[in-house]
Amino acid sequence: MSVVDFARFVDELATQSGQAILPFFRTAFATEDKAKGQAAFDPVTEADRAGEAVMRQLIKRTFPDHGILGEEFGAEDEDAEYVWVLDPIDGTRGFIAGLPLWGTLIGLTRQGVPCYGLMHQPFTGERFFGDGQAAHYRGPHATRRLRTRRKADLAEAIMATTDPRLFGEGSDREAYGRVERAARLARYGTDCYAYSMLAAGQIDLVVEAQLKPYDIVAMIPVIEGAGGIVTTWEGAPAAKGGRIVAAGDRRLHEAALALLNA
Repeated sequence: MSVVDFARFVDELATQSGQAILPFFRTAFATEDKAKGQAAFDPVTEADRAGEAVMRQLIKRTFPDHGILGEEFGAEDEDAEYVWVLDPIDGTRGFIAGLPLWGTLIGLTRQGVPCYGLMHQPFTGERFFGDGQAAHYRGPHATRRLRTRRKADLAEAIMATTDPRLFGEGSDREAYGRVERAARLARYGTDCYAYSMLAAGQIDLVVEAQLKPYDIVAMIPVIEGAGGIVTTWEGAPAAKGGRIVAAGDRRLHEAALALLNA
């Protein structure tokens, strides 16, 4: 089965998970701290678990030979040819604050390489999806192809990160600071929405750290399909997470890497 054949199924995953998650948004619901006070607040909600459970059930029923890696329920058959990489609510902090800067990430890898991805924001009704060759947006007011913005100069770039505190207080924080000081504008608290806006040509650069595979795998085919680039700070493939830099222009990516590794 080709990657193209998965597009309709991914749409169904997005629809089903959105129906499970959305009733919790801007309501009273239980929240737990996965870090249990040992690190920065890492929330998980009933909505996270409900969304992932629905997707896992549908994947297992439709593709029983596929593997799954999800944020809430871990890994199954990670050595399978195809592995689904799921984050039911990327941006849980925004979700519990009632802010629409969150989304469901549905990624698919083939032999460890991201080959299809979708970000679904069910509250706004938006979907950003791609296969590494092309990327598209579908929302309540438009359907269009996604293309990154060509910006080579950091001084003209809009950049984003989820939270500068996630870089810690050492060399990673200093490296991030060098990039932010060089940029025109920086925005925080955007999670997966920043990568979607990068693919849409609204944001030019995203710099992150401490990412897990389910935080980034789905966005790689979207950004690459829109003409952008996603790597680690060392310039290596980003599918395993870690310290990530994404840019809409390769020249901007090179400039950011130079500062991050100065």
